[in-house]
Amino acid sequence: MMNRKVREFGLLGLSVLLSGAMSPLHAESEKTLVVTTSNAAANQLLVYSTSGNLLQTIATEGKGGVSGNAGGIASDGAMLAVVNFGSSNVSVFERHDDRFSLREVVPAVSAPVSVAFGRDHLYILGTTTVESHPRWADNVGRSPDGVTGLIKADGSAAQVGVLPDELVISEKSNAIETVVLADGAVNGSAALVANIPANVNAPFGMITRGNDAYVTIAHANEISLVRNDAVLTVTGSGTQSAPCWLALDGPFLYSANSPSKTLSRYGVYGRQIVQDEAVVASFAGAVTDVDTHGGILGALDSTSTTTNNVTTTVSRLTVFSEDEDGNLTPLSVSTINSAANGVAVMGDAVSPVAVSY
Repeated sequence: MMNRKVREFGLLGLSVLLSGAMSPLHAESEKTLVVTTSNAAANQLLVYSTSGNLLQTIATEGKGGVSGNAGGIASDGAMLAVVNFGSSNVSVFERHDDRFSLREVVPAVSAPVSVAFGRDHLYILGTTTVESHPRWADNVGRSPDGVTGLIKADGSAAQVGVLPDELVISEKSNAIETVVLADGAVNGSAALVANIPANVNAPFGMITRGNDAYVTIAHANEISLVRNDAVLTVTGSGTQSAPCWLALDGPFLYSANSPSKTLSRYGVYGRQIVQDEAVVASFAGAVTDVDTHGGILGALDSTSTTTNNVTTTVSRLTVFSEDEDGNLTPLSVSTINSAANGVAVMGDAVSPVAVSY
């Protein structure tokens, strides 16, 4: 009798464990999400599953309209920041399972084009300035604790990235610059990095890791490595034109080549940037952003048509799985009836995590 009860209890426990593992609530709370913005006059955050289901549409309470930029959306843990170019502010959201709530709308000193998290701060790159805002577990300060002007400050600002003790910034009018951080706050003036190539033309997107910043030089068809305030390596993009946006996963660096409508894959190690595969994915339109996290890659592309002097733009969000060799398999394609801007892949880390170096 006792053995029978033990067996029955064991089967019941197994049944409970299996039902819990398969419950929709558990699945919803653990999944990877891919987010972008409509970038319309009434800007909205669009939240997708990797299978392409639109899970949520939530107003940013700001105006879109940004273009020619990179990094217009950034995530860290459960926190997400989105630029509102038309209203000169940044919306900060917090994730709860597969839903987001608006935490704060942070004013920006100049119209924002790019955002990044790091050193317990949110960094906002505007058309003429870069600023730092202190960040806590679930909120961002509305007032900056540091602001400085850009070197060009002509509206060509493209993206900001975070290194251990400084920011790195690209301006498309041929500047790659750094700004020193003091306890995470912007401190001092921007300075050009050394060894910028003589043929530099339109520094654009970037991705940072450790002391390294990989920066595209779009119109020169090059990708550069910046370390210790200097360009160390420059690699050509081969048959693919104008690498613009970058995503990094382990040893694999993916470049979005906007006019070629493709993604390329590079291997990166030490000072080396080696093109591994010229085309790992192709798209119907010009690629406008890319991000990767935990074996999932999201990419935006867009096409525009003009009828009777009215231009209509349609964007597509494509989600891929990535294998151990860096190969991409499409999982879903979602159509967005606007010039969407920015993409971020958020894994199952739903707790706010403040990054410190």
